[in-house]
Amino acid sequence: MSAETVILDGNRVADAIKESLLSRVANMAEKGIVPCLATVLVGDDPASATYVRMKGNACKRLGIQSIRVVLPEHTTTEELIAAINKLNDDESVHGILLQHPVPKQIDERAAFEAISIDKDVDGVTTLGFAQNAFGFAEFPSCTPAAIIAILDYYQIPVEGKHAVVIGRSPILGKPVSLMLLNKNATVTTCHSKTANLADIVRLGDIVVAAVGKPQFVQGDWLKSGAIVLDAGYNPGNIGDVDYEACEKVASAITPVPAGVGPVTIATLLKHTVDAAEKVARK
Repeated sequence: MSAETVILDGNRVADAIKESLLSRVANMAEKGIVPCLATVLVGDDPASATYVRMKGNACKRLGIQSIRVVLPEHTTTEELIAAINKLNDDESVHGILLQHPVPKQIDERAAFEAISIDKDVDGVTTLGFAQNAFGFAEFPSCTPAAIIAILDYYQIPVEGKHAVVIGRSPILGKPVSLMLLNKNATVTTCHSKTANLADIVRLGDIVVAAVGKPQFVQGDWLKSGAIVLDAGYNPGNIGDVDYEACEKVASAITPVPAGVGPVTIATLLKHTVDAAEKVARK
């Protein structure tokens, strides 16, 4: 690692976000309101169960109520939507998170769309996506919002920079591209069909890796001094960039783990508190 490389510590950013929530949660408690996040898990995927447990523990530490709804592997789309609608109608629930992926027989998009926009704290609905595109989403997708939070925390300039996003998923690559564009970056969104990918990545002042392939982005793909944000998480605690090679070229880089991941969870908690405060103001 060169002496100039800044390690963008996600735990540090997440702690700052969570610290800012403590007084807000306490203020609502005085009014008899406890922010509540409901997490829906379909099936028994071990990784998904671990994520749900981590989110529940994070809620508990901040005084946020966590409800876990676990449905069997054979659940139908209709049954899942019915469970989501029940949570939509529950006034004590402020945020709903559908843990994905869901079993193959379920229409995941239909299930996402069933979540009320006022409780879509994970930013998965098409309405939430559209609001994000226009720059006024209350709850943008959590991982893209976490990436922006890291850039903001470390006061990394975005305006006028060329950002290259590798990945185009509707809850990561596309929304983070829009958020960077709304911050006046020039954005190139790449994907599996992009020709001459390395040459394009080499143009990026800011590079976001969100492709879902371990150690995909190589060090010689980067412009010297690029800012690298690794949104990937693969088995073995491996990100989407070759960290060892990329940190030698980058001026700043997120590690995996302890990079974007902790900030994503902190952002989910922040959105839940935001949603509860919105109800408290009514």
